[in-house]
Amino acid sequence: MRLKKGDVVVVTTGKHKPNHGTYTTGEILAVYPTKNRVVVKGVNIVTKHNRPSNANPDGGITKKEAPIHVSNVAYLDPVEKKPTKIGYKLDENGKKVRYCKLSGTIIK
Repeated sequence: MRLKKGDVVVVTTGKHKPNHGTYTTGEILAVYPTKNRVVVKGVNIVTKHNRPSNANPDGGITKKEAPIHVSNVAYLDPVEKKPTKIGYKLDENGKKVRYCKLSGTIIK
């Protein structure tokens, strides 16, 4: 999996897919590589009904982000402001780094 926590991604399919050029973007909050899923801020919000407990005596309904499949998101190129693929290459020091295939910029 080439995406990491903190990357800004674009949702490409599903309920939040782009309509007429407007992308739904968000930051990755968590990555689950064994399940090939990511949690994106503000995307795939689900409601959870909580039973009253000692920690939460009133119970209630809470909203939280649920994981989506990694194939439904694409990295947002910071230069071109478009979705792009991520590749790996060696920098001048011989260290393996990620880069945007669309613009060629190195990802931190």
